[in-house]
Amino acid sequence: MIAKRIIPCLDVRDGRVVKGVNFVNIRDAGDPVENALFYDQQGADELIFLDITASHEKRGIILDVVRRTADDIFMPLTVGGGIADLEDIRNLLKAGCDKVAINTTAVHEPDFIRQASNRFGSQCIVVAIDAKRCTGPSGEPPEWMKDDSLRPEPGVDSFEVYTHGGRKPKGIDAVKWAAYMEELGAGEIMLTSMDRDGTKKGFDIELTRAVSEAVSIPVIASGGVGNLEHLYDGLVEGKADAVLAASIFHYREYSVKEAKDYLSSRGVNVRPV
Repeated sequence: MIAKRIIPCLDVRDGRVVKGVNFVNIRDAGDPVENALFYDQQGADELIFLDITASHEKRGIILDVVRRTADDIFMPLTVGGGIADLEDIRNLLKAGCDKVAINTTAVHEPDFIRQASNRFGSQCIVVAIDAKRCTGPSGEPPEWMKDDSLRPEPGVDSFEVYTHGGRKPKGIDAVKWAAYMEELGAGEIMLTSMDRDGTKKGFDIELTRAVSEAVSIPVIASGGVGNLEHLYDGLVEGKADAVLAASIFHYREYSVKEAKDYLSSRGVNVRPV
């Protein structure tokens, strides 16, 4: 049985780690390289950097952070935020990350995922999905979408995809979108519930389970972890392959070892620290 993964996430803005609630109310949470070294020593399975204000003008900041981090840690590193072309992926991989997470560009140009997986291998292409509960689409679909096959059904409780750091609804059903991204070559899905992000109320289990059951590639559950039981729920009830958390680790409410010990005591297969 493949071990379930515990993944701390560092939201990075202008070279600093930050944390918010529902994608707003941002506060400082330290230096990303120091945080990464701490999690590596703690026995985290992977680490994710999300460059939340990424642009081509500031790309050098995160590349420098990645280089300094990759020199000193031994766990896999994923970086997302502002990835617009194949050159961005190449530069991040050269800087030392193992995988890249792509959201907005995938929504605007789905074939980019096929191109990226063909060029670099699907194992390093993660599609990030920011999803919010809805009863029908609230945003206009991208120009490339010619029919309603990926749209949320009007009047039906579902989940809509958002881009640009959770600011723009895109009129795309999150569960259908995950399955489509797998078809185009994504090797993993990083799924964030915008409704639960930073609330410490636990993962949106309905969303997590729906996406996990719709794809055969690994799903990372994200958004809402407040205690160790939430991690268990995401892995067992939500059927995720990995769980991502930020605040509970950043502010030392729990350690990675405590999380793994708890999960192991409840019968979840995790890699020992």
